[in-house]
Amino acid sequence: MNRFANLADRQPKNDLPTEHGAPPTDRQTPPSRVGRKAISGYFSPELSLAMHTCARRNGLSLQDLMAEAFDDVLRKYGESPIGS
Repeated sequence: MNRFANLADRQPKNDLPTEHGAPPTDRQTPPSRVGRKAISGYFSPELSLAMHTCARRNGLSLQDLMAEAFDDVLRKYGESPIGS
């Protein structure tokens, strides 16, 4: 018998209500993502490495570095920076 065979039959133990009182779902949004929206894009491996390296060298997360870059672009085009 496969040792994972009975996993599909198990009910999740998370029976707490969500913030809005809705019944729980299989996928809860982590608190750090509540009220936030993902922005993504496809870039060259070289740019990805450069961004990750820059973030590590400066003690930042990639998300913080990207927020700083987006704020700089907004300023460049005369928009108000939003921040993270």
